[in-house]
Amino acid sequence: MQRVRFLTLVTFAVSLMALWLVPQAAHAQAHADHSFVPQCHLASGTDVTLSQLAGAGSLDGSGPTQWICDGTDWRANEPVAWLRFDRSAWEELAATKTLEPRNSSASDQSDFPHYFFSRIARFESITFAAVDVDGKMRTARYAEVEGQPFAAGPVFQLKLPQITAKTEALIVQINNPHSVPLLTEARLSEFSEDAGWSQFEMMLLALVIGMLILPLFFDISFFIVLRERFVAVHAVMVASMIAYVLFAGGLISVAVILPLQVIAIAGPLFWAIGCGISALFLADFLEDGTQSEFMHNVTLGTGLWTICVPGFFAFQFHWTQPVDDRAYFVTFIPAIVVITASIAEGVWRGSRSARFIAVAWTPIMLASLERMARGLGWYVGPSNLDQMLYIATGIEVVVISLAIADRFLALRRERDAARTEARMLEKLSERDPLTGLTNRRALETRFDELREEGFDTFAVIDLDKFKLVNDRFGHQTGDKALIAAASALRGTTDRDTIAARLGGEEFIVMLRGKRSVERAEALRQSIPVRIASEVEGLDRPITASMGVIALPRSMDSWMSFDELYARADKLLYDAKAAGRNRTSFERVTVFHEAPLSRTDPKLASEAGA
Repeated sequence: MQRVRFLTLVTFAVSLMALWLVPQAAHAQAHADHSFVPQCHLASGTDVTLSQLAGAGSLDGSGPTQWICDGTDWRANEPVAWLRFDRSAWEELAATKTLEPRNSSASDQSDFPHYFFSRIARFESITFAAVDVDGKMRTARYAEVEGQPFAAGPVFQLKLPQITAKTEALIVQINNPHSVPLLTEARLSEFSEDAGWSQFEMMLLALVIGMLILPLFFDISFFIVLRERFVAVHAVMVASMIAYVLFAGGLISVAVILPLQVIAIAGPLFWAIGCGISALFLADFLEDGTQSEFMHNVTLGTGLWTICVPGFFAFQFHWTQPVDDRAYFVTFIPAIVVITASIAEGVWRGSRSARFIAVAWTPIMLASLERMARGLGWYVGPSNLDQMLYIATGIEVVVISLAIADRFLALRRERDAARTEARMLEKLSERDPLTGLTNRRALETRFDELREEGFDTFAVIDLDKFKLVNDRFGHQTGDKALIAAASALRGTTDRDTIAARLGGEEFIVMLRGKRSVERAEALRQSIPVRIASEVEGLDRPITASMGVIALPRSMDSWMSFDELYARADKLLYDAKAAGRNRTSFERVTVFHEAPLSRTDPKLASEAGA
């Protein structure tokens, strides 16, 4: 347990370090590429046209439509979003670059942007218009299916119309945009490779996938042993998170090129499913009694809500475009509130599992809130910030796997203790409470097994005139005599002798091996000696009579316990009738070669006293 606690603390520390390092890496990468962001943007209805925005006066702000150029008020709930890239951006980039000497035409051609790229998200169409100083326009229009996902990050690219030294601005018209980051993370670049994430970022993403796959195998292994529902639920949650990182991180494009709309839908959809299943897992994972019934039901309901409602908006149908981007993030708020309250209640009630979950889910909730703020357009940040969410997801799964392992050990201890107790109770149910010998029920249960193991001698022993002992000296003295008799039978037994108490003063002994009848007789004769030495106040010896029957192995298949006991008991009463303190013995012999039926045994007997 100390090791689990230590690993949890280390993992949490690493998560905090990762949350700090990734933005630094993102910042460094932003300065290393040759891309630039739009200077202005606006959102409008379909009544605003490209010609109006590219016309005289519109670019300098004196036209009828006012551009927003301070980086605020990003919206994806209008039918059309507009972006404007001014010539000053690529001129400044060209002036600050250090280039090898080239001819004029090559330099002119290379210093201008050729590609548009942005975060993968749904849209209906994107139109580019390169506007020259003389008013000429070169346009290019792309439908959603023409977007080219990159095999490096959640990015797609489109080829720009030709931009020349005369180009004053590039206007981008995005019809039915479904995501604010589609607008805020838009870039222009000279080179196609600038569109993707860096090698370091992709390696980090692959590392997160590895962190998620290993707990998935742990869950499968734990479920095979534990058979607990919460383990299966967690496995589904981990699988959803793996799918989310593959699609939202763009890593899926390394293996297979899928349509842009499939990737755009799959990422948020798997996140909604994973978050909803997380709530279901929480309700099932907390120990009994650490969550109120009300909170348990609310948590389950919240899990189903999160799968269904944000999951619906994740499909980003074009007819839901005015609301789906904001609705997707807002409908996660109930899950955040309820899960936080549920964990807090569990910690307050002393749940060890709740403490694990609090450690695991704090980084991912903080990263989710940051992603929500960007998704709602509250502030603008680079897409590299998503690495925080991916790393937090990987750490969450690892820590929860440690929690499951801890719970697994606790449940195994509980089950081992329960099984030990059950075995003890079973043994108690098979033991005579006074003498500690096997009782009749246990002996009958094992009778066939014992006969197969070679126990072929069956003896019934009864203490002589034992009622007089109870009447004269009391039941307490009688009980001591019975305990002493049992000690005599137990003290001289070995693996070839089994003693049991039938009840009252009657005992059974089963024997196997050589001289079994003589050994049974020795046990009977030891009883008076043991009682005399261990029970005080008796004025006479307490003897025992015995009936013994020995069977050949060939009769195993048809002589039952009741039949054998009845014959031995008759021999016992023969011994008592002959004067007590003696043995009546019968050896059964079969006079044929083939087994006989129970209804017609041909036996010969010999008896002695």
